[in-house]
Amino acid sequence: GDGCGHTLLTPHSGTLSSKNYPGTYPNHTACRWRLRAPPGTSLLLAFGDVDLESSERCAHSSLLLADPQAGTTYGPFCRNAVPAAPLLVTNSSAVTVLFNSTSHRSGRGLLLSYATSQHPGRGERTPAMQRPPWAVPDPPLAMCFSVYCPAGCKDIDGDIWGNPSQGYRDTSVLCKAAVHAGVIADELGGQVTLARQKGITLYESAFANGLRSKRGSLSEKRLIFHKACHLPLPACGDVLEVAAFNASSWWHEVDALGQDRAWVAERAALGTAGHSWAAEQGSDSAWLELDLGARRNITGIITKGSSEQYDYYVMSYRVSSSRDGKNWRPYRGSGGQEDKVFEGNADSHGEVSNAFIPPIIARYVR
Repeated sequence: GDGCGHTLLTPHSGTLSSKNYPGTYPNHTACRWRLRAPPGTSLLLAFGDVDLESSERCAHSSLLLADPQAGTTYGPFCRNAVPAAPLLVTNSSAVTVLFNSTSHRSGRGLLLSYATSQHPGRGERTPAMQRPPWAVPDPPLAMCFSVYCPAGCKDIDGDIWGNPSQGYRDTSVLCKAAVHAGVIADELGGQVTLARQKGITLYESAFANGLRSKRGSLSEKRLIFHKACHLPLPACGDVLEVAAFNASSWWHEVDALGQDRAWVAERAALGTAGHSWAAEQGSDSAWLELDLGARRNITGIITKGSSEQYDYYVMSYRVSSSRDGKNWRPYRGSGGQEDKVFEGNADSHGEVSNAFIPPIIARYVR
């Protein structure tokens, strides 16, 4: 319907909101979402925010949940009739969520997340305006804790400060920060394990996995994903050595003095001083190939432009991989039907990280 806002629904978790959330929801709209979990499981629903203008029996604007299997309903809910608890445990694998509005003046609308009984959140739900779905109470400093993040947290309202290497300011939207850090894919969600450590003076911003974090000031605590918990990491920080570079073409530049300068594939290594690799001018479907020397577990990629005389950078790209250098497989992410397009750089100076979830096992990458 015309009242649907941000929506990402998967069989095991998802996130949905009314149109314009967290701005005022529009007049005279309606939306219906059908949540379906695998047979044998039940749905757990977390109310992140229900702020619909007050009216008698929620007649003007309302949120209503219907369980078709049991024939029961929950609600209607609005500002003067809010859910009794922030977490609703159903006994059903199917729930219909109904939202409607008439004329009104105020109200943020609604933000709701769900997961199946196979993936319950551990701990008490806190408001999504402060933290993302399935957050937990504050544990002691440096203590590890686990949270289930539903699919669809990337585009919910809220900011993150920091980056994967230094950690995140503890006021960051937690599950959104998990997507930025590359420990979960937004289209799937998943369990994340993290620790709270002592805060730092300055949190540097970074662009990673389609999200831009902010530059932030001192905080008492920070969030570190997986790193102090003595658990297997979903992604490691080791830089893989490249045995050889190859490319579809490279640019031979003739400078003002008539000298030839080759922007060859070998110059594509991250951190190379001076000019980088560039394809031949005007070439279509250019590719850069990395030979890792042996099969490796590849968990992500970092790209950077070349600011040497020219403002060159790659805005988006696809990835394919091969174990033998002959048979190539396009990367499609977690159950995707189409080749995944990664968001690259917006300038020639900053580094951009993108995680592979699941990882790639290959010797060659293009």
